[in-house]
Amino acid sequence: MKKESIVLFCPLQGVIDIISKKWSLLAINEIGNHKNIRFNELKRELKGITAKSLTNTLNELQSNRLISRKDFAEKLLRTEYSLTDEGTKLYHLIIPLLQWAASRKNAVVTECSCKAKIK
Repeated sequence: MKKESIVLFCPLQGVIDIISKKWSLLAINEIGNHKNIRFNELKRELKGITAKSLTNTLNELQSNRLISRKDFAEKLLRTEYSLTDEGTKLYHLIIPLLQWAASRKNAVVTECSCKAKIK
């Protein structure tokens, strides 16, 4: 007798809580595209995001161990963000989603807030 596979959706709920935020996937995509990026550069790339929203997004992604923050003790403090191993895995999973979204004939896009690089 063949056993049926059971798919549990409980772990998905936690992921949805993270990535369903307006800027989360866009921030992960931009950080992944740049490997290391500073706050103001990321803010410029994510057109329309406020500094407060970006700060909140980065803090949440950092607390969920998807991005890391590195501070450089220089004359002017410099901070860079990069993806963690888990963030890199998610970044690579986003690419097929972007490809699918770009291929939709009936997709309605009034304005794109970032320059996604689809490989």
